[in-house]
Amino acid sequence: MTLIDTFQDLVAQVPDAVQPLIVAAAGAIPFIEGEGAATIGIIGGIPPVIAVVAAIIGNFLCVAVLVVLSSRTRTAVIGRRRSRAQLRETVPAGAPGRGASREGDVLDATRPAVSPRAAKFQRAFERYGVPGVSLLGPLLLPTQFTATMLAAAGVRKARILIWQAVAIIGWTTAVALIISGAVYAGR
Repeated sequence: MTLIDTFQDLVAQVPDAVQPLIVAAAGAIPFIEGEGAATIGIIGGIPPVIAVVAAIIGNFLCVAVLVVLSSRTRTAVIGRRRSRAQLRETVPAGAPGRGASREGDVLDATRPAVSPRAAKFQRAFERYGVPGVSLLGPLLLPTQFTATMLAAAGVRKARILIWQAVAIIGWTTAVALIISGAVYAGR
């Protein structure tokens, strides 16, 4: 049984008032996201508008939490690197005391090798910017991954959240219109 089947069964088994909460929970899961969650809700018999709103809320809340956590993590890492760099400047190499390095134990400020996926994201980010990556990102990666990578790249939280909201609303609405048309055309 797949995760989507599990959510569809769960929507069918819970009272009507709880169904949108299940759809919102599904929207928070990468690869299901708002589009998949809205589909689950519509196929499960929830009115399309309610399914779409619940899916958007679930997807966006998850993205918002990840952006805040990623931004805080980036700030902490940058602060730690700056502290180490300042410490290296103030304490001579080999000097006894805090921050002294032993021979062969040198802090390297160079960046680690970049994975192919990160390199692909970086090229797309440089070419299309935050709006393009946010709007086109769902074609390749879940919004949660895209938003986290944007925050790790140092983009302001508000800018990420605005463009992710636009993307989530747009993609979820578009897919819901297609699914609603297919579901209700057969009735």
